[in-house]
Amino acid sequence: MYAPIFAVCAADPAVTALLGVSPVRIYPFGEAPEGVAKPYVVWQTIGGNPENYLAQRPDIDGFSLQIDVYGVSVTQTRDTAKAIRNAIELKANIVRWGGDSRDPVTKSYRYSFDVDWLVPR
Repeated sequence: MYAPIFAVCAADPAVTALLGVSPVRIYPFGEAPEGVAKPYVVWQTIGGNPENYLAQRPDIDGFSLQIDVYGVSVTQTRDTAKAIRNAIELKANIVRWGGDSRDPVTKSYRYSFDVDWLVPR
């Protein structure tokens, strides 16, 4: 009942070149360890629904995900966001570019975007 974002990204060499392999630094929202090396990615489900039919049970679930990429520089953050985009865009549809920001406390750079993902049951 979740979009396979971790499995898809962890299987992509361009993503693991930036986010490591043990562990791959892609975390569900709120699960990134304190002090985690940058860059890293967090994701969360922000919406979704099953494909409902009148005469049968749904066979696909739709998920909307927010993906946030954090890094130590604009370039690192954008390069990581591009790698994630390239890994998932043949499996999911990007529906929003959220843009860049910088946390005033941690000084981490952030790039955010949303995707819609259809997952067969």
